[in-house]
Amino acid sequence: MIHRLQLLRNIGQFDNVAAAAAIALTRLTLVYAENGRGKTTLSAILRSLATGDTIPVTERHRLAATHAPHIIVECVGGPPAAMCHDGAWNRTLPDIAVFDDVFVDQNVCSGLAVDPAHRQNLHELILGAQGVALNRQLQQIVEQIERHNSTLRTRAEAIPATSRGGFTVDQFCELQPRQDIDASIQESERNLAAVRAQDPIRTAALFDTVSLPLIDADAIDLVLAREVTDIDAAAVERVRSHFSTIGRGGEEWIVAGMARVPAPSHSCPFCAQDLAGSAVFTHYRAYFSAEYTGLLRAIGDALTEFNRQQGGDMQSAFERAVRVVSERHAFWSRFCELPEVAVDTAEIARAWRAAREGVVAAIQAKQASPLDRQRLSTEVRAAITTYQTHRQAIEALSGRLTAANQAIRLVKEQAAGGNAAAIAADLARLQATKARHTAEIAPLCDRYLAEKTAKTQTERQRDQVKEQLDHYRQNVFPAYETAVNLYLQRFNAGFRLGNVAVANTRAGPACNYSVLINNTPVAIGAAAAGGPSFRNTLSSGDRNTLALAFFFACLDQDPALATKVVVIDDPITSLDDHRALTTVQQTRRLVDRVSQVIALSHNKSFLCRLWEDAPPNLRTALEVARDGAGSTIRPWDVSQDCISEHDRRHALLRDHTRAAAGNTREVARAIRPTIEAYLRVACPEYFPPGTLLGPFRNLCEQRIGTAQQILDRATADELRDLTEYANRFHHDTNAAWETEVVNDAELLGFVQRTLAFVRP
Repeated sequence: MIHRLQLLRNIGQFDNVAAAAAIALTRLTLVYAENGRGKTTLSAILRSLATGDTIPVTERHRLAATHAPHIIVECVGGPPAAMCHDGAWNRTLPDIAVFDDVFVDQNVCSGLAVDPAHRQNLHELILGAQGVALNRQLQQIVEQIERHNSTLRTRAEAIPATSRGGFTVDQFCELQPRQDIDASIQESERNLAAVRAQDPIRTAALFDTVSLPLIDADAIDLVLAREVTDIDAAAVERVRSHFSTIGRGGEEWIVAGMARVPAPSHSCPFCAQDLAGSAVFTHYRAYFSAEYTGLLRAIGDALTEFNRQQGGDMQSAFERAVRVVSERHAFWSRFCELPEVAVDTAEIARAWRAAREGVVAAIQAKQASPLDRQRLSTEVRAAITTYQTHRQAIEALSGRLTAANQAIRLVKEQAAGGNAAAIAADLARLQATKARHTAEIAPLCDRYLAEKTAKTQTERQRDQVKEQLDHYRQNVFPAYETAVNLYLQRFNAGFRLGNVAVANTRAGPACNYSVLINNTPVAIGAAAAGGPSFRNTLSSGDRNTLALAFFFACLDQDPALATKVVVIDDPITSLDDHRALTTVQQTRRLVDRVSQVIALSHNKSFLCRLWEDAPPNLRTALEVARDGAGSTIRPWDVSQDCISEHDRRHALLRDHTRAAAGNTREVARAIRPTIEAYLRVACPEYFPPGTLLGPFRNLCEQRIGTAQQILDRATADELRDLTEYANRFHHDTNAAWETEVVNDAELLGFVQRTLAFVRP
């Protein structure tokens, strides 16, 4: 966007003009100038700013000026401002499109003739700078792809083949990291070993249960604590006193002897004396009763059972079982994950022996003194606890091993039906994956992949550019033909274009087309003497209309239209009034589609129409006025010049009351500005230029019946009715104003009421 014309010095009619620096240009900037004041010079400056070609500036060097032209334009892209000094611009603004006599002369015709150069320029205009740039861009991208390929070869050679495990560089570099890579490799190695060892696996046994016998300390204490309850205390005392005189093992010797006393003689088996009168023998009879005998038997049974459970064979069997477990663990651990087997049989044997010997000694002591209440000692209890700890550990290990039998069964199944080649391939992939992500190899692969990604992106760009270029070549010319004909239809031209296509000539590609008049093609080149041709079938207005259609169609095809600054210099030259209105409408539509529209004209009516329909915050008006022997730039009060349009619209309304106008929509659109122009004269204090009709009407209604009344009730109501109808045909109040249906009877009534309202 162009913000300000800060300085125009030594160019055309401008000697040293800086007044325009104080005028901010807006999205719609109107420049009025009489012919010869410098309007075309402004167009040339903006064209030079767009291209960077300073010839349009230097060829307008002000006559008699000593220094070269000096131009400063404040525009988007700065600071600094764009400046042309000493024959060069410091920067350009490419997003400027200019319609002027130069555009017509370069792209359409010179005078009455269409030369090959015109058709070549039109070809570039249709194809656009984008089409030319696309082909140049495509070639640059192809060269970039070749550089990518060279770099990829170098980086691929840097990756050792020994690390890839048979994979290609692309396959190897694409391998994704795995958190469980070591475990996965180990599992695959086991699976492969299992498949290769099918026969041993099929015959190998599972884990059996391994255990140590229980030593129940509480049960042993129950045996040690047993007593005989039916013996007289005196007898017990007398017998035990006698036992003490016999010596070690005396009680067992007497017990054995009591069994040899014959009944009923009760003679001594040793000396054959009669024992009937012996007091001690009587106490023996009481002491060694049936309950006593049962106690002895229970103690002996306990000792026998304990020795059976805890004997030497049991320890040997346990050690053999541990050896078997270790052997099976060594075999199966090659194929699956197993719990660790760490059994210290020597330590277990020591703990087992200590507990066993302690228990045996305690039971034997009970046998020696069966009537004494006894308990396992603290030391023996500690030995049993240590043994029990080992026993529980063996039991837990046995549980884990037997649970692992399920995994072993799975190994057996996999080994029976496994595919060694497939497993080996998986293993090779896992090993390559691990190698790919080592500290030495990973950076090499990452560099290769980065280059490959860059190449892919470049190839994607190549495909996109190629597709765009192909699209241009296939569709741009038919689309342009359609767009031009649409504008010719809007301009109510009596001709159309046909056969718009590319033609290859010795001088380069050009655009061929024909003019269709009454569906009859007329060639644009030279024709036979006396025959129809471009020069004798199109009027000056037709040629200007065709040029405008070319220009607007090019704008429509421009993908960067929203950023464009569109400069239009005197577009209605030689145009009929209805085509001038269409030009206003098309120019007005551009305001919402481009960054900025700058319209220059010597025709106030054309500029006033643009001004009236533009939002106040988006419009600026300048006037190139005489200043001594040169020209200056100053603000232009368009409102004052627009008042003269009131006469034209008033006449249009009067004519419609006498006979229906050909363009009833234009009559309907004239109602509101006619009322506004009248009110600006009738109520200048309350409705000055720039004021909107809606707020003024509201103010009038607020003051009805007050000392500050502007309009009475009847007049205010009539104003509201008239504007309600007129707003249907105004773009600010009705988005569909261009398609609003016009009823002639209704229109006539409102026209008559409008004329009555504005009557002095």
